[in-house]
Amino acid sequence: MSIAEPEIVLVPSQPTPTHTADSAELIVYLLKQALRAPAVADAVKPMLSAVLQRTAAVGAAYFQARGSSFMARAAEGVMPQGPAMNMILLHGLPNATPLLQVLKDRDTAIFIDDTATNWTATGFPELQVRSLAAAPVHTQSGELLGAFLMHCFHAHSWTANEQQLFLAVSHIMAQMTARLVAEEQVRQAHEDTLRALGLALEYRDDETKGHTDRVTQLAMELGRALNLPEAKFTALRWGAYLHDIGKIAISDTILHKPGRLSDEEWRTMRQHTQIGETFALELSFLPTAARALIRSHHERWDGRGYPDGLAGEEIPLVARIFALCDVFDALTSVRPYKQAWPVADALREIEACAGTQFDPALVKLFVELVRASAMEQTVS
Repeated sequence: MSIAEPEIVLVPSQPTPTHTADSAELIVYLLKQALRAPAVADAVKPMLSAVLQRTAAVGAAYFQARGSSFMARAAEGVMPQGPAMNMILLHGLPNATPLLQVLKDRDTAIFIDDTATNWTATGFPELQVRSLAAAPVHTQSGELLGAFLMHCFHAHSWTANEQQLFLAVSHIMAQMTARLVAEEQVRQAHEDTLRALGLALEYRDDETKGHTDRVTQLAMELGRALNLPEAKFTALRWGAYLHDIGKIAISDTILHKPGRLSDEEWRTMRQHTQIGETFALELSFLPTAARALIRSHHERWDGRGYPDGLAGEEIPLVARIFALCDVFDALTSVRPYKQAWPVADALREIEACAGTQFDPALVKLFVELVRASAMEQTVS
């Protein structure tokens, strides 16, 4: 289910194992799913589906702490409708929600048969939720990280089997979700650091303010159109952040020279790709493909680029993608030595360089994307 559309009834994409007396098959299945999951939502959804298939619950969701509220990260089944639920989807469950306050100090689940008679469920009767089960997810330090909920729209006495299943699944969820969230936080820290490094170079070089974000966004759009796998997509984004990081080692007299560079100065400037790769090698978490982008984004399709004279598909795909976006942004941006080109003129120049400077197949797709985007902006 799309968390932004609570009225949709979800059908799990992959059926969970049939019920067994001790639920061992289910637990093994869920553990395997969680261990393979690349993100929190991927790990949680099979667990939500499992409780819906084996209990009277009609909907289940996972909420995770973010700032002053708990935001929905995943949901399955039939969710509450109406303005109150829409506010929750937009702004989350406030930290002060009585249920969350109780879960902060609990290590196990709460089962509420009738929310109308239990103060812990304050606010849920207004959502038409009559029966509720909730389990906490804590960090290693004991802070409440998230809450796993399942509900009915009628009063229901949770049976011993339902409680046992919910407890077992919520225990798996607590363990796996805490690990995945920690990994997400590390990835986000890497993301923020890499973008900051890219922006730092912009502050040194006044002519390229905003270049990092613009060219990264262009590369992301082209990467999405190519359906790049997630790992390659991340490498493209991170490499884009750091593509010119090697210029940190280039002197200001060369970097800011208003006129044409001498042959010796140009040889020095061209070294920024190799210097950048050397810098990137010190970042052990940086994917190999991201380092390849940093080194090879000035290679040319015809083999006349630098630093290695690679040609055609010898050039890493992420570098071919980025090279297009980099040149397009340079053409359409104001520089001390030129005015910004109109988009139409820049696209004609890109097309003229297909098969020499750029991968012709990528040029075709890129031009289609930019023209479609320009048309949408004109219409709107």
